[in-house]
Amino acid sequence: MPSAAKTTTPGIDRDRLSAVIEPIARAHGAEVVDVELKSDLGGWVLRVYVEKQGSADSALGTRDAAVDLGLCADVARDLSPALDLDDALIPHRYNLEVSSPGVERALKTARDFARFAGLKAKVKLTAAVRGQKVLRGVIGASAGGEITICQDGDTYAFPLDHVESANLVFEFGPAAKPGGKQQKRK
Repeated sequence: MPSAAKTTTPGIDRDRLSAVIEPIARAHGAEVVDVELKSDLGGWVLRVYVEKQGSADSALGTRDAAVDLGLCADVARDLSPALDLDDALIPHRYNLEVSSPGVERALKTARDFARFAGLKAKVKLTAAVRGQKVLRGVIGASAGGEITICQDGDTYAFPLDHVESANLVFEFGPAAKPGGKQQKRK
């Protein structure tokens, strides 16, 4: 599991949780991207985000790293009873969800920013950089714990620990031109 300080698992021993989750994900050909334990309207939810094994090391894009519903269901099926064996691990009732991090996946570590350099992201900062607390632009080079975002021709640099939240931004292809030819449906 990434060692991101912003990952939400209040009162949970992340190392013990990782020791249960990681081997099960690997057994199904997946790797854990993130784990969240959050209060939701229906109670607590443990969310485990997975992608294809080796995706981070191979710097795969979101499309190539994506997992299908069947893999998520298989991981959840085996993970649920394994988590139930240690009642002290998560001391209250919760619902388990296993899913892909998606095309607008969260960026939590320096490795995430380096992996997705050249793609568009939205970053919320804890402290303003040149008057900006929210940046929406292309991820630039990252080095020494400093991240860069290119927004509207300007480059903003900031330390990773100033990132409150960040995620990739999915953009649809170009819009159809007005008055352009449309394909006829048969």
